[in-house]
Amino acid sequence: MILTIDIGNTHTVFGVYNKSKLLGDCRVTSFVTRTEDEFGILVKNFCIEMKIPVREIKHIGISSVVPNLTDVIYRMSKKYFNIEPLIVSSTLNLGMKILYDDPTTVGADRICNAIAGFTKYKSALIIVDFGTATTYDVVSEKGDYLGGVIAPGIETSAAELHRRAAKLPRIDLHFPKNVIGKTTDTSMKSGVLYGALDAMEKMIERIKKELPTKPTVVATGGFSELIFSRSKVVDYHEPTLVLEGVRIITERSLLNKK
Repeated sequence: MILTIDIGNTHTVFGVYNKSKLLGDCRVTSFVTRTEDEFGILVKNFCIEMKIPVREIKHIGISSVVPNLTDVIYRMSKKYFNIEPLIVSSTLNLGMKILYDDPTTVGADRICNAIAGFTKYKSALIIVDFGTATTYDVVSEKGDYLGGVIAPGIETSAAELHRRAAKLPRIDLHFPKNVIGKTTDTSMKSGVLYGALDAMEKMIERIKKELPTKPTVVATGGFSELIFSRSKVVDYHEPTLVLEGVRIITERSLLNKK
C-alpha cells in the first residue's frame, strides 16, 4: 500500500492506495503550525476509520507546494511509519519531458496532475486545477509538459474582495440562481463564480488555439465539481488527480530503483 499526500496552500489531502485502487482519502486544513505528531495522529485515525491496516503501508509519496509543511510531513513519515518518503519534484525520472524554461520551478502538484492525466487519457490535455490558485497545465499529444497558466483561485478572489473592500462580506461559494444579483451577497457570488466559469472557458479557448490537436479538458481541485457541473468545455472531472499522480510517480521511482 502507498500513502499519498498532497500538501496545498489551503488543504492537505491524504489518500491510501492498494496498487491502483484508492481505498480512501481525507482533507484537512494546511495549518503551518501543525506538528509531525498532529499529522501522524490524523493519518493513523483516518486509517483506523477507513479500516486500513497501518502496518501494510510500505511507501509514502509527497506532493507539496508548502516547504515548511514538507519538512513536517517528512518527519511524520519517519516517526510514525518508519518510511523514507518520496518527495515529488522535476528532478525525478518522471517519464515526461518538462518544457518549462526552468523545470525546477514547476509545482509538484502540477507535475502530478500532468503525469496522472496523460497516463489515463493518452492525449493532449488541458488540466484545470481549482485550488488556492487556478492553474492550467498543458500536455502535448506526445506526453510532454508544455507549460500553463496561473490565475487567482475562486476562494482567493472572494477572500480578497472581503479583505480589501470594507463593506463587502464573506460569502459562501455556490452559484446564485441569477447572474444579476439583488443583494450584495448574491452580486458577489455571481461575480466570483460566473466570472471564474467564464474566465476558465475563455482561457481554454485561447490555449486550444496554440495547440495542433484537440485536447482533452480535465478539471480537478477543491472547486472543480462546482465548476464542472456548469461548464460545457470540461470533458472529465478527476477530483483526486494529484493523489493519483503521486501514486504513479512513487511506483515508477520504486521500479527505477530495481
